[in-house]
Amino acid sequence: MDYDGHIVITDLMITFHHFAFENTFYHKGWHRIEKELCLHQFQQTAWLHVAQAKEEDLTTDDLVVTDIKVIKVGEPNPNTDSDSSWETRAAGVWVRRSKYTGHSRQAITAIDVLFGVDAVEPRPQWSLLQTPLQLSIRPELPVAKLSVRRGMARPNPPAVLRVNGDGKFKVLQISDTHMITGVGVARDAMGPDGQPLPKSEADPLTVQFLGEILDVEKPDLVLLTGDHVHHDILDTQSALFKVVAPLVERSIPHAAVFGNHDDEGIYALSREAQMSLLQDLPYSLSEPGPKQVDGVGNYYLQVFAQAPSKVPLLTFYLLDSHGAVPSEVKTRDYDCIKQSQIDWFTSTSEELRKARKNDNENDSLHLSLAFMHIPCPEYGDSNLILKGGHRGEPTEGPSYNSHFYDALVKEGIVAVGCGHDHVNDFCALRPQSDGSIVGPWLCHAGGSGFGGYGAYEGKRYYRRARVWEFDTMSGDLKTWKRVEYAKEKVDELVLVKGGTVVDA
Repeated sequence: MDYDGHIVITDLMITFHHFAFENTFYHKGWHRIEKELCLHQFQQTAWLHVAQAKEEDLTTDDLVVTDIKVIKVGEPNPNTDSDSSWETRAAGVWVRRSKYTGHSRQAITAIDVLFGVDAVEPRPQWSLLQTPLQLSIRPELPVAKLSVRRGMARPNPPAVLRVNGDGKFKVLQISDTHMITGVGVARDAMGPDGQPLPKSEADPLTVQFLGEILDVEKPDLVLLTGDHVHHDILDTQSALFKVVAPLVERSIPHAAVFGNHDDEGIYALSREAQMSLLQDLPYSLSEPGPKQVDGVGNYYLQVFAQAPSKVPLLTFYLLDSHGAVPSEVKTRDYDCIKQSQIDWFTSTSEELRKARKNDNENDSLHLSLAFMHIPCPEYGDSNLILKGGHRGEPTEGPSYNSHFYDALVKEGIVAVGCGHDHVNDFCALRPQSDGSIVGPWLCHAGGSGFGGYGAYEGKRYYRRARVWEFDTMSGDLKTWKRVEYAKEKVDELVLVKGGTVVDA
């Protein structure tokens, strides 16, 4: 329904069809939730439909949905001698409808469907019903759960990033979580002594691992650098919510760029749709970026001095590194950073630098970094000087070099954070043609998710995430990793001192 006012739900129903003869349920005022409840795994399809009405069109004689329950087969229904207001629907659903009181906050105003026993609901005002719809699906398939919103959606005020009182600011980079619809199966997992672990559920392990890092590091910002979800999954939204829920629960600002797998598959949500979901979440700083620039998610974030100062001390550029492309050069090839992105980055960097100088502020300690999923070709340079980690697999980047690295050097970017290669977790500098070392540091985060691979040529690696800590008073940047089972920081490394890249 295309309408900017308030909408309330007046009824709902679930319909079943044979997929070969499926027809859409069309009635005025009804809307189909575009999620097939059996996840396209059966000859029969099931769809949830909701009746919607504009609040301004309702009278006190109209019925609106004020509560929903799902009852398991064999359990008593919610009707009692003192309360017979519940009405039964298909798939174990019961609805309570009451006369409209004139206040939408007492009514259900939106309904959604999430999948999996481990489904989570990070959106404010939404509640996930824990009992799944009674659909008689195979036990190995993710169950469907209803999520309902009461009242009208409130705007999500944007967070302003500021350094702490000591001038420090900490970023946690999480990459390659590879969540799926449902719990998934852990790949290449190891115990504390390096022993291969038996088959286990992937996504609960990932959520636990990330939660432990968040509670230890308490970052000021989390950057999600792609492959949040696995390829060819059945419901992107359910998987994506599992990545961001730990951040929302802890009130941590977060921003994301997409990886090559995030929108792969016939049922995958587009990058645009995923970005819309991310933008609506509390503490989200994600943006789609300019429409005239290739990709979705080309934008920048600034970290300011303490309030009420408007002086930016740090700038983070986030770029969409696209995905796989057909190639005659190599078996798995990837798209490059496009010229429109390089032009956007260069012009934006120049404008921000000019603005800082116009404010008559000392710009020598300002640090700029870039984050994306797929590494640029220079990550594979055999002349790289590796520090603070290792190369566990060959660099999987684009065969075509659009020379984005050269633009990074020209604009004084001090470090780049990538994902994609799960068992690469190094930082490195690339010597220039004249032998000088100017930066940027080229760093990998390593894979964080148990649903993605964690081994190369038979050797397994622990899951990890990268921490970046800035001291804006001295212009210093340190980085380290948090790794499974390790109680202390791993591979701590000083990248920048006094605003200048440290020579490896």
